[in-house]
Amino acid sequence: MKIMHEQVSFAPNSSLKVKWDDFPHFTYPWHFHNEYEIVYVLKSFGKRFVADSIEHFAEGDLVMLGSNLPHFWKNDELFHSESEDFRVNAIVIQFSKNFFEYEIENYPEFYPIKKLLKRSHRGVQFYPAFSEKAEKDIKRLLKMKGLKQMLFFLEILDKMARTDQCRLLASDLYQIEKHEVLNGRLDKIMHFINHNYHRKILQEEIAAKVGMNTAAFCRYFKAKTGKTFIRFVNEMRVAFACKLLVEGRMSVSQICFECGFNNLANFNRAFKNISGHTPTAYQEQFIKVKER
Repeated sequence: MKIMHEQVSFAPNSSLKVKWDDFPHFTYPWHFHNEYEIVYVLKSFGKRFVADSIEHFAEGDLVMLGSNLPHFWKNDELFHSESEDFRVNAIVIQFSKNFFEYEIENYPEFYPIKKLLKRSHRGVQFYPAFSEKAEKDIKRLLKMKGLKQMLFFLEILDKMARTDQCRLLASDLYQIEKHEVLNGRLDKIMHFINHNYHRKILQEEIAAKVGMNTAAFCRYFKAKTGKTFIRFVNEMRVAFACKLLVEGRMSVSQICFECGFNNLANFNRAFKNISGHTPTAYQEQFIKVKER
C-alpha cells in the first residue's frame, strides 16, 4: 500500500508545534512522519487508522503517536456533505524525535516520559476519564508561546506518562522485529512463540523447552499473561495477518497459511473473534483509505 511521508516544519529554533485544526473533514491521507504527534479531537467522528488498528473515534478522543507510525483519521460520509453541522475541530501537538533527547535518556526525572515515548510507537489512546481532565491543559497550551509553552508541555507529557488510563492501539506483533530477547523463563517462551507462531506449536513442546510439564506450563502462562496459550498464539497470528492484509501483497488464503492457521475456516473464525472484522472486510477498509 502506498503511504505518504509528511514533512513537518517547525518555527525557527523550535522543536514543538501546537496547532488548531478547523475544517470540514479530515483530509490528510494514510501517512507517517518522523515526529511524535498528539491528536485531541474536540469535534468530529469517524474511523481512526493507526498501524494495524481500526477503531471508531468521536469527540474527546486523545491519541499519542510515535515517530514513523502510519495513521489516518477518516470522517463519516456526513462530513462530506455541505452541512455546517459536521465539522472537524482538533488540537494537534507535534514534537521532534530529539525533543529533550539527552534529558529523557539520562535523567531519572524523565524516566516515565521515556517509557511513554517508547509505548507511543504502537500508538496510545487515553481513556475518557483522563482526556476530559487533559482537555483544559491542552487548550491552555494552544495559547502559550516560547519557554512557557515548552515547560507546560513537559508537565502534560508527565501526566500522560504517569496515568494508567490508557491502552496501546497497534497489535503486539506490529513491531515484533524490534523486540529484544531477554533472560528469564517468560522471555524464552515469548521468543519461541515469536519465531514459531507461523507453524503448529504443541503446548507439550514449548513446556519442555522451559523445563515444565504441560499442566504447570499452562497455569504459569495464564498467570503471567492473563490469557490461555492458544488464545495468545491466535492473537499473534491475527496481528501478523493484519499487517499482511494492510500490505496487500498476498491473498487472504495465502495469508491464512502464512500465519500458521491450518484452514481458511479456522482463520476466518479466529480473525473475526479477535479483531471484530472478517479478513476481507478489514482489508477493504485499508483499500478505501488508499483510494481516497
